[in-house]
Amino acid sequence: MSTALDHLVDQVQTARAARGRLDIRGGSSKAFYGGPPKGEPLDVRSLAGISSYEPSELVVTARAGTPLAELEAALAEQGQCLPFEPPRFADTGTVGGMVAAGLSGPARAAVGGVRDYVLGATMINGRAEVLSFGGTVMKNVAGYDVSRLLAGSMGVLGVICEVSLKVLPQAVATATLRFELGQAAALVRLNQWGGQPLPLSASAWWDGMLVLRLAGARAAVQAAQAALGGELIEPALAATFWAGLRDHHDEFFIGALKAVQGGATLWRLSLPQTAPPLALSGEQLVEWGGAQRWLCTSTPAAQLREAAAATGGHATLFRGGDKSPGAFAPLSLPLERIQKQLKAAFDPDGVFNAGRLYPWM
Repeated sequence: MSTALDHLVDQVQTARAARGRLDIRGGSSKAFYGGPPKGEPLDVRSLAGISSYEPSELVVTARAGTPLAELEAALAEQGQCLPFEPPRFADTGTVGGMVAAGLSGPARAAVGGVRDYVLGATMINGRAEVLSFGGTVMKNVAGYDVSRLLAGSMGVLGVICEVSLKVLPQAVATATLRFELGQAAALVRLNQWGGQPLPLSASAWWDGMLVLRLAGARAAVQAAQAALGGELIEPALAATFWAGLRDHHDEFFIGALKAVQGGATLWRLSLPQTAPPLALSGEQLVEWGGAQRWLCTSTPAAQLREAAAATGGHATLFRGGDKSPGAFAPLSLPLERIQKQLKAAFDPDGVFNAGRLYPWM
């Protein structure tokens, strides 16, 4: 990795000396996410490959430019996985982009998100220094957990070079059930089930249909299936559905992308699981037991963000629309101050990914 790393360090030093800006890129599968890219491209795909993998220890270390598909294939050979199911969007996605975006898939509510599985990281900061944080076991995490801070940072703090991740065994058994329910009834049912010892792995509601995935020990899945009822979906069809939901290739997102091309916007709403249905126009899809809600709409941003905040949540402009005011929800003054302090500590000259996270970063 040293030659490729040295080259990236040189590029950062040159940009800093010229007071330039760099746009960190991997496979560009998430270039649409966050604010529009600015600056000269800094391609990290030369930092590729799995550095180490200890299946018995449930830990893998991979360089940032490693294709996500390559990492997941290596894990699958050992019957293991990234349990948070990071969205891939395209075949070009990389490990570094996965961490920088911080996005998780259908299993997020059951197993946690990206940052919960980051054990350590190596990065290049805005001073062109190579820094390492954390390690390959949880006990190495002490003080400021910078490696996890990189998850969802959109590259504004520095160039992710390598990450160590906790992985888990694939579920022994799964089953997918379908229920015909309206959104309000589905949310009530999900909250009831969430308080019971059930092997709930994922949920999705759209257009009058609630789909529930069970995963875990075979006996636990069979017992939950008998207790919950519903219509059992054939395994191959279920796998296709959950993969489509994870990668935004299913019917809802295909329709949303077409609507975005026609001028609509796709929003990602993070709400309390117990929040009632939002009285907003447009198509809605509900995941994570009610905590993540997708909305394809023409509703003005201010009105939508006000509705999300009224429930104790926030809204992100995911696709389409005008992102110049900021794709992510505005921060409170204390949180904004902390963000600015972090930026000043890691990238004082504003070299990396200007505007990707917030317009003022």
